[in-house]
Amino acid sequence: MPPAGQPLLDETDLDIAAAMHIAPRVPTAALAEILGLPVSTLSRRLVRLQEESLLRVVGRYAWELITSSNPYELWITSAPGRSRAVLAELLRIPDVQFVLQTSGPADLYANLFPLRGSDQEDLLGSVIPSIPGVRAVDSRMILEPAKVGQAWRYHRLDDERVERLEKHAAVVEQPPLHDLDQLSDLEFETMRLLGSNARVTAAEVGRTLGVSSSTAARAIRLLLQTGAVSPRVEMQSDLLGYPLHAIVTIDVQPRDVSRTLEQVATHPSVRLLSTVTGSAPISLSGVFRGPADLATFIRDDLGALPWVRSIQSVAGLRLQRRYWIDRDGPRLGTQVPDVLRR
Repeated sequence: MPPAGQPLLDETDLDIAAAMHIAPRVPTAALAEILGLPVSTLSRRLVRLQEESLLRVVGRYAWELITSSNPYELWITSAPGRSRAVLAELLRIPDVQFVLQTSGPADLYANLFPLRGSDQEDLLGSVIPSIPGVRAVDSRMILEPAKVGQAWRYHRLDDERVERLEKHAAVVEQPPLHDLDQLSDLEFETMRLLGSNARVTAAEVGRTLGVSSSTAARAIRLLLQTGAVSPRVEMQSDLLGYPLHAIVTIDVQPRDVSRTLEQVATHPSVRLLSTVTGSAPISLSGVFRGPADLATFIRDDLGALPWVRSIQSVAGLRLQRRYWIDRDGPRLGTQVPDVLRR
């Protein structure tokens, strides 16, 4: 049972959440049919989940288009008693995409995405280290992602319903964009709308931007099919039965990096998996059903890989921001504005 005061999602809510993780833009009528619900019931449930800030469908921007450099992992050590004050200052920085309060030597773990127009050297060398209360910052460049957040699935539905939902998932089938300047003003503004609500319809985009639905549909199709925007569900993992966040670093020989990534990426608890700089070349962020689940992952899943030399892990105490959306317990808070710039 969730802690006192935390919203309790019933079986239907959980089915909806699982389905939306597979096909975030699935039409309401199609989703109702797949889940065996009346359209009115499905619509009412979706509205409630969104109005109560329990679920949000946003658009993940291809980070190559919105940043001035590769992103970074930050392990931040605060002076005793200053962790919350440091956290509050971190959340003021729009380039900070993810923040987790952790146990262990570093009390804050963050992902920094230097946005277009930001100076990564200034952020890493001055702005963040000079936050009052910061004692040390260990920064590691994220070289290449092997798994990203929108690829994570909440495994709940049977294979037949999963297969039907996958037909409604966004598919990247055009060459990727290399620069936002390739977009027209209309396409750029459509990208912004998809970023805050990835279920927005062509009719809604058309009304907002003063164009026809067919013109808006072409812009949406371009952005989705090039991967400039990827729909993703944002929802607190503890509502889905995964209350424990953990960051794990894995040390292997360079020749073993690729096969380690292939093995680990398929694990159902792994949300983010990357090659990084630093003493250990692999880093992952995962969600777990509890300490025993994390112990099994470390001991049995990673322990089964004979080439792994060492593993370091920290448990999350509180998730404060993920994908530029602040958190308020089980509810989603404010989304950082103006992440998309040109």
